[in-house]
Amino acid sequence: MTVSPLIRPYRPEDRPALDDICIRTAHNGGDSRPFHRDPGIFPVVFAAPYVHLEPELAFVLDDGRGRAVGYVLGTADTPRFAEAFRARWLPLVADRHPEPSGPPGTPDESMARLLHHPERMVVPELAAYPAHLHIDLLPEWQGRGYGRELMRTFLTALRDGGVPSVHLVMVTANRPARAFYDRMGFHEIDAPLDDSVTCLGRTTLDADRL
Repeated sequence: MTVSPLIRPYRPEDRPALDDICIRTAHNGGDSRPFHRDPGIFPVVFAAPYVHLEPELAFVLDDGRGRAVGYVLGTADTPRFAEAFRARWLPLVADRHPEPSGPPGTPDESMARLLHHPERMVVPELAAYPAHLHIDLLPEWQGRGYGRELMRTFLTALRDGGVPSVHLVMVTANRPARAFYDRMGFHEIDAPLDDSVTCLGRTTLDADRL
């Protein structure tokens, strides 16, 4: 029997696979486990809160056997999401990942600082791009057109929901990711963020053209 990968909506039973994908792609597109004492902080910041708060905007690449091997997820309204993150998500995970008492001294503490400051997502220069997203695929599933399909699915969902544009923040050093986003029609946005990251945005109105 032929097994065909497919894009489908997220299901709660996908959560362990999403955590694994996030961890294995979080270090400049590569595996974060050699660089972090507790790499589980990454899905707590960048994946799990989205499927908890806005599961309707989460889609996975299914390998055809029910296993998620990639995902795209995000929010339609970044300021609203930041508020919900603090009120409804942070209380669930704060004890497990406490905020450092001073300046972060380790990579894990830097991630914990991000976790405890969801308001960092609300940047006035990004007001014209109210939605934001995260997309990740396991390495063996990259470069095969599935990232484009995931992006098209997510942008179409935003457009159909009346959201005109979206942004993302990427690690500047991740050059393969930047090449992918350029192909997806994203452009750079001048925003006062840390030099280690780059902000990109695009309209959702031409999602069908991807």
